Amino acid sequence: MISSLPPFPRLGRALAVAALFLAVLSSSRALPERNFETTRARAAEVSTMVELLEQFNFNHQAVDNQLKPDLGQNLIHDYMADLDPQRLFFLGTDQEAFTQRYAPGLYYNLRTLGKLDAPFDIYVMFEKRVDQRVNWIFDELKKEIDLTSHDTYPIDRSKDAWPATAAEADDLWRRRLKFEVIQEILTKKAPDEAKQTVRKHYERMLKNLADFETDDVAEMFLTCLANLYDPHSSYFSPESFEDFGIQMRLSLIGIGAVLGFEDNQCVVKELIPGGPADLGKQLHPNDKIIAVSGEGGDPVDVIGMKLRKVVDLIRGQKGTKVTLTFVPGAVTDGSVRKTITIVRDVVKLNSARARAAVYQVPGAAGEKMPMGVITLPSFYGLSDDDDNNSGEERTSATKDVAELINRLDAAGVKAIVLDLRTNGGGLLSEAIDLTGLFINKGPVVQVKSVGGEIQVDSDEDTQIRYTGPLAVLVSRFSASASEIVAGALQNYGRAIVIGDQSTHGKGSVQTIVEMKTVNRMLARLPDKTGAARLTIQKFYLPNGASTQNKGVVPDIVLPSADQYLPIGESDLPHALVWDEIPSTVFNGHPLDQKLLTPLRAASRSRLDHLEEFAYLKKNMEWFKEKQDHKDISLNLEERRHQKELDDVFKKTMRAEKDQLAKTDFPYTEITLGPPAPKPVKADKKADEDSDDEDEFGTDEDTGVTKVDIPLRESLRVLSDALALSKNPQYWADGNAPLTVQVLKNG
Repeated sequence: MISSLPPFPRLGRALAVAALFLAVLSSSRALPERNFETTRARAAEVSTMVELLEQFNFNHQAVDNQLKPDLGQNLIHDYMADLDPQRLFFLGTDQEAFTQRYAPGLYYNLRTLGKLDAPFDIYVMFEKRVDQRVNWIFDELKKEIDLTSHDTYPIDRSKDAWPATAAEADDLWRRRLKFEVIQEILTKKAPDEAKQTVRKHYERMLKNLADFETDDVAEMFLTCLANLYDPHSSYFSPESFEDFGIQMRLSLIGIGAVLGFEDNQCVVKELIPGGPADLGKQLHPNDKIIAVSGEGGDPVDVIGMKLRKVVDLIRGQKGTKVTLTFVPGAVTDGSVRKTITIVRDVVKLNSARARAAVYQVPGAAGEKMPMGVITLPSFYGLSDDDDNNSGEERTSATKDVAELINRLDAAGVKAIVLDLRTNGGGLLSEAIDLTGLFINKGPVVQVKSVGGEIQVDSDEDTQIRYTGPLAVLVSRFSASASEIVAGALQNYGRAIVIGDQSTHGKGSVQTIVEMKTVNRMLARLPDKTGAARLTIQKFYLPNGASTQNKGVVPDIVLPSADQYLPIGESDLPHALVWDEIPSTVFNGHPLDQKLLTPLRAASRSRLDHLEEFAYLKKNMEWFKEKQDHKDISLNLEERRHQKELDDVFKKTMRAEKDQLAKTDFPYTEITLGPPAPKPVKADKKADEDSDDEDEFGTDEDTGVTKVDIPLRESLRVLSDALALSKNPQYWADGNAPLTVQVLKNG
């Protein structure tokens, strides 16, 4: 089974609880005595996992040449960092001791003996450090905490060293506790109540730490090993593999969100197009869920809870309600909370299908020109089983987009924008077929295997469904199959690509290998076996350029707050490198600079003068300033003052957005299925913060976004291209810009 996976690298690890980066607080009782053992079956799996990575991972030669000499040291560091990502529990002396003891023979013990002594011993030490810190924190919370000092706390310690001494760790933790208490006070709690809330969080964490089992340790450690090869390879324990097909589905059935674990928090990794959360437009990727409650139930604190348990709380019967409390991922102030209610449902293909709209765009002389926009959430297709029980005719992304093109043609549109901004990929076959709607037959993507063999996948259909002016709108979240389509159309000069500085940059393919299918001994044992997820291939565009790491660079780049976030493939440790292979033969070439230069100049002029870009610039500057703050004040009054300033800014920006919305281009929507139900919103509480609206996101009950600045500009760029098409000096190959000749066959 080969799958082009979404651009979120830690989904495999999400099934194992990354241990606590916060203090764990409870009574002075010690954690239960541990007795981790490597069974015969598990030892065989460990050895098999190492061999699979060595032989079949696309990056195995680079690891052999670059990391193998220090693999033990690197693996111990990464494993400790996964257990303690904020460098709060371990000491620097722990890392030194484990490296000296285990690093030299670690690789031999894993590959030849399948021994997991090192990860087990490191985990036992981690629990010991947690237990020691628990009692210390318990005493500290009994004391008065000074919130008037001018100390600061680092927002992110993931790249810092572990404290060198216990005294240094104590100082770090005193500031950490102040930070935690202030976070709660800013949600309108009294100081004592804030302390109690912090205590409850820690009590929950201690309980879940005790739930960590042998297979959880093995899964985390072997995934760390796989991640030395690339960020998308991982190991599934037997329990996780058994849940693999179900687990992801469970997280989708409830609200339509893929959940992961980062720094001990449940994080929304992805919203499934057409799912309840996506339709509600209130939950976003990177939001951190901190509490869940069912209908009529009390909120359950999920900080530190195993992902499976969080999913169990969120899922439920179709039509029932679940309430989530979360910290928006776009804010740096962790005291901000939002509470929403979502009606549980299955993800229906009709809701996730491509959709379109006809916009009336002002021309150069003020006349209205109809232009089409096709929004494609994913590259779904005939092998998907999302609507097996729907009773509806099965469909595919290509078929749906072709039908939408027909309807847009019937509406008389002068140009089309293909919007792939939230498209994380899907079926490669659909990416190839969909590209064929806009070009004559020819190569779309090249695929290179681990052995170096190159396969060229082409569109074989000579029919061109749409020959008119075309733009592809992309973002940092456009990944995998989206990058193939955008890059291929750019290679052919068939479309102008517009959007963020680059797309995501995931140009690799993964496969799932069940251990017992490659190890005969495991096949004979009654024990359940796990699986390896391996990166085995790499994508290249027709011109030979990889989409890996660099992604697709647009012809016209628009400003975006995403550029300040580490959300691309290149931000991931051990990501595969960008490279090139020879170009294949194809009938096309990139757009001529004589066309791109005036289009870029016109767009730059609008960026400098239009009010909507001034609005966007202010939001981006504010966002960047927040991102640049590496330390946060531990003075309560300073934090309150800053929160007031932030509230005023957000209120001002919302008012400006409302004004800009009045200038949105009129539009008419086109859908292929029945209208999606309106989302259920939680009742606003009197004391609930209302200042954390995502200024850059979507809103309300429609598939069309209010003040969608990138889309508005894309439509203007196409309007400029239409104007240039009247001047033959901008033509290429006898065609007006961004168009193709209709080839008559037979």
